[in-house]
Formats: sequence, C-alpha cells, structure tokens
Amino acid sequence: MREIVLDTETTGFDPETGDRIVEIGAVELWNHIATGNTYHQYINPERMMPAEAFGVHGIGPDILEPPQQPEPGQVTLRDKPVFAKVGQAFRDFVADSHLVIHNASFDMKFLNAELRWMGLPEIPFDRAIDTLGMARRKFPGSPATLDALCRRFGIDNSNRVLHGALLDAEILAEVYLELIGGKQPDFGLSTVTTGDGPGQETAWRAMPRPTPLPARITEAERTAHAEFVEKLGENAVWKRA
Repeated sequence: MREIVLDTETTGFDPETGDRIVEIGAVELWNHIATGNTYHQYINPERMMPAEAFGVHGIGPDILEPPQQPEPGQVTLRDKPVFAKVGQAFRDFVADSHLVIHNASFDMKFLNAELRWMGLPEIPFDRAIDTLGMARRKFPGSPATLDALCRRFGIDNSNRVLHGALLDAEILAEVYLELIGGKQPDFGLSTVTTGDGPGQETAWRAMPRPTPLPARITEAERTAHAEFVEKLGENAVWKRA
C-alpha cells in the first residue's frame, strides 16, 4: 500500500482570495515504511509574500514588500518555476495514493485550486488521511499541533525552527506511524520496488511457508495436557475456546 505524507507552505490562508502555494514537500511510504523516495519543490507564487506568512516559513524575502536581501539559507522565489510548470510532475508523483496530511482541508483546498487552474484533475478529498483529526480523536482535549505530537511521541523536531514543507512531511511521517500504532508495524519485511521496467529491483519479502513446520509438542505431552484439562472440569478455559 502506497501512501504520500505531504505538507505545503503558502502565502496565506485562502486560494480563492489570491493566496498561492510556495513549497510542497512529500515523503513516500510503502506499507507504512518510508522508502526514501521524496518530492520537493519551491514555487514562484506570482505575487508578493505577506509579512505574516514570511514570519511562519521564512521563504521568499525577495518577494516581500519591500523586498529584503536574503540571508544565508533563506530561499528566494523569483527564480523558481510557477505551479503550471511543475503541477503535472507533482500529480504524477502522488498518482492515486492516499495523502497523509496534518489539517488536510487546508492543504487539499490549495492543491486542488492550483490543479484546477491548470486544467488537471483534482484529488478527491476522500483520499486524504487527516492526522489532525486522528490526533484529536485519540487524545481528546490535548494539543494536536505537530510540535505537540512530537513532544508526546518523543520525536526529535529540533530542526523545525521555521515551517518547511519537506522537513514537516518527514516529521509527520513519524507522527503518523505512532498514531496508527508504532513504527514499522510489519517489522520492515515489506517489499519496496524501484523502477518501472526490465531490471527493476524488488526487496525480499517474507512469504508463507509452502509446508507448515511440524509441531514440536510430543504425543506424551498432548496426553498429559488433555488429562490436566479434564481435571479442571467443564469450566476450563480450554474447553470454552
């Protein structure tokens, strides 16, 4: 089962009033295990960056009003592609996978607005898995921000000084695995296939034994156990099972 853990950064809160996506980060999971396959893209929003949004993610000092000289490590956006140039590649990456998103309604409305403006198919909302809703149901009344969940699960988010889409997606992947029951629920025995043609590599997967192993209990032990259960009477748990 393929899932994409995803996060976006934007210029604001509502695409219908002119806000746009400026960064997308996504991490691929296969049977709940990170494959190392990621998608990351900065995007020119074709508009100025509000100071409030810049204060959250620190992206785009060159499109602030007035523009600022970028400091070391800051990402500028004037030279980045517009969404119309990268939308198809993003759509191809997510394909038909479920999308794991913290506060899915926010990111989905932006992604679908951008895809709609390009004339590409929108992503059905029922393909979104909202970890914010999952956390609120699992821990009612407790803080459910990504930082709060990292503290609860002991996940290192010390690099998260500002919001960043790919870093947040990587952290969210760890949070998601904790929310569904812990890391690597299948003990790392899942198959991960790379490539799509001749020569593709497939990792080893544990398969059922063609012939079950013989029982290690002896006939004498079976008899002794049956005699023991008989002495316990009709209410013995073995007789009710």
